[in-house]
Amino acid sequence: MTLDLNTLLAIFAMAAATIFTRVGGLVLIRYVEIDERRRTAIEAIPPAVLMAVIAPTAFATGWAETLACAATAIASHRLSMLASVVVGVATVALLRAAGL
Repeated sequence: MTLDLNTLLAIFAMAAATIFTRVGGLVLIRYVEIDERRRTAIEAIPPAVLMAVIAPTAFATGWAETLACAATAIASHRLSMLASVVVGVATVALLRAAGL
């Protein structure tokens, strides 16, 4: 297997962008006063990211995956991120086993 220089540079650039984004957020948040409105917005980010990740699956696959995505979306309103993902995985596994 050979590794192209452009591919290697792209990997390093993406890693640097990820690290700078995370560190930058941690540094900048020290200078922001977190009121209730901002706290609510920040708490809405994980479910929004989860939906952005699973939405393509809901529309590009079968009924089992679509229903599991809906179950995950509903679960994310009340449960933690990990519990919501577990609900989605269990739902798709059960629906596939049932032949849907």
